Amino acid sequence: MMPITLAGLGLLLILIIAVVFLVLRKSDEPDVSKRLSDLSKRPDQVEENTGPVARQVVEQIDKVVSKSKQGGDITRDLARADLKLTVAEFMGVKLIAAVVGLLVGMYVGRANQAAMFGAGLVGAVIFSFAPNIYLNMRAKKRIKSFNDQLGDTITMMANALRGGFSFLQTLDMVARDAPAPMSGEFRRVVQEVGLGRTTEEALQSLLRRMPSEDLDLLITAVNIQMEVGGNLAQILDTIGHTIRERVRIKGEIQTLTAQGRISGWVITGLPIGLAIFITMINPEYMMPIFSFGMPPKHWCCLPVTSLAMIAIGYFAIMKIMDIEV
Repeated sequence: MMPITLAGLGLLLILIIAVVFLVLRKSDEPDVSKRLSDLSKRPDQVEENTGPVARQVVEQIDKVVSKSKQGGDITRDLARADLKLTVAEFMGVKLIAAVVGLLVGMYVGRANQAAMFGAGLVGAVIFSFAPNIYLNMRAKKRIKSFNDQLGDTITMMANALRGGFSFLQTLDMVARDAPAPMSGEFRRVVQEVGLGRTTEEALQSLLRRMPSEDLDLLITAVNIQMEVGGNLAQILDTIGHTIRERVRIKGEIQTLTAQGRISGWVITGLPIGLAIFITMINPEYMMPIFSFGMPPKHWCCLPVTSLAMIAIGYFAIMKIMDIEV
């Protein structure tokens, strides 16, 4: 077990040195892109590269990682969840979670060395996805709140347009008077327009951060009105009524399918939690499951088969409960 651990630590050290060597190479960003990216950062992050060496290394890592496809997806998800973290900081959180999962897994599978190694590896993989799960849950909750507020916000915009406001003044009023997260997202739209983006580009950026069919309908109506003209206030009234009805129907469906979703969570979590509980209080009892070999003497295939069947059952239940509106 010790040689395997030392080899793993050695590979991790070599990887860290290689990453630091690569990210120390300078790379310039366009001024407009840098200003737009500063909108999603904390105030202490919007500084010149004159800080300590460690901060410069972290900034260079963030630049390199953000240019990849996975880094771009993480940046988008962080913006959706309104987490003021850089990509490098989020990857650091994932690394820390993986180390914690490794230690927890080694403790759970302490029956023998093979079980300790396998459980530690599984724990590291599972815990490394914990930050992503939290990020997705927070983003979904924020998007849901945004969609729930969108109908009333559109009505507010229609009334402002009838009162003589321009469209940009209407967006600024929503940024000042609407509740969060609506106010924060529209404030960013106004700031992007102020930094040189067109209104269409800023609204498309809003749609990427807040993926919503209702918002897409609003943006499409605004773009068409800007090209061909028309009574935008009346159009917004119709769209607002449609969105409010859709939100009401979605709420009723969520209530009717709540029991099925909870059943899926309980059925999925109960066998896994029971297996972990028994392993912690009596490792010797569960030791044959983590042994390697062929049935019937050893049961190495049982955990993999069980987890696969549990996962299939969970996704099947969730698919049945997912009703499109």
